[in-house]
Amino acid sequence: MTGVETVLTIVVIALALLFIIVGVQVTLVIFELRKSIRRLNTILEDAVLGGGLIRPDKLTSIIEFFRGKKS
Repeated sequence: MTGVETVLTIVVIALALLFIIVGVQVTLVIFELRKSIRRLNTILEDAVLGGGLIRPDKLTSIIEFFRGKKS
């Protein structure tokens, strides 16, 4: 092998390792994002539908309060 072939081989191996590492990191970020969205969905379902922090009847009364009476 000549010097150029050796350098190209090293560069190809380095790039392949770099792409593998970046791919693993992107996969981990996507899994974390998926887990966070599931957690947020659970929190929002509990808050709106479960009678937790915000109940639908209270929400409609707040909307009616801000609308005010037009007469």
